Amino acid sequence: MDVMFADCASRSFTEPAPAPAAKADPVMESLAGLEGMAAPAKAKRSPLAAYAADLDLRFLGMNTSKILSTAIRDLFPGRIAVVSSFGAEAAIVLQLVAEIDPSVPVIFLETGKHFDATLMYRDILSQRFGLTDLRSIEPDAAEVAAEDPDGDLWSRDPNRCCALRKVRPLERALKGFDAWITGRKRYHGAERSALPFAEASNGQIKINPLASWTSADVQAAFKRYRLPQHPLFDEGYASIGCAPCTRPIQAGENARDGRWSGTDKRECGIHLDYQI
Repeated sequence: MDVMFADCASRSFTEPAPAPAAKADPVMESLAGLEGMAAPAKAKRSPLAAYAADLDLRFLGMNTSKILSTAIRDLFPGRIAVVSSFGAEAAIVLQLVAEIDPSVPVIFLETGKHFDATLMYRDILSQRFGLTDLRSIEPDAAEVAAEDPDGDLWSRDPNRCCALRKVRPLERALKGFDAWITGRKRYHGAERSALPFAEASNGQIKINPLASWTSADVQAAFKRYRLPQHPLFDEGYASIGCAPCTRPIQAGENARDGRWSGTDKRECGIHLDYQI
């Protein structure tokens, strides 16, 4: 198996170079006043989607750390959060955010179905990075009792299970924020292949600062920062979600092929509604 985080001692880490900046009009300093703006005549976009497109162009000329510092300090100070699965690659974006501001809220969806190893890894990384606002968000207990009383909804209807345990809890957790940060990358494939650096989603801006990173970049970052790997990584888990719906990958498989194996499901749902 081609191991994603294999030893890369022979390679020194250099943050992925930014793409050449595209010429664009200056971006608004905040989301205030968006309601009164008209969408461009030649593109049927909402004002928020147009703003996301402008940000995407602006971020093309920046490296990852600059994208993050611009979003955290300049564009959305006090109004941005990180959403982390504390999975196989999660340590990278948490490392970079913590270097800028360890008080940025980090939202973890505690579905009640995680591997014990993931919960341990969450605590290890939180302590290592000095995260001061880690929020473990659980699904609504009344909703769980009504929709999944036996805890086996994942086996009958994984989309409904994800909506119950991830999508709706995240919507509640993100109220009050104007933007949030993910660790997604284009090389994950499928819906992520054309991932922008910024997108509009459910009335908020979603920032994907690692969108252009490759598997080799991930390897180099783990080596450069001496980041601890998820405890399940060495067992072949390249992408890690809830225990019932995650398996180790086989040789030649994509990192996310171990998620919802045997179904056509590729995403939990929190990333499916976006506009750019």
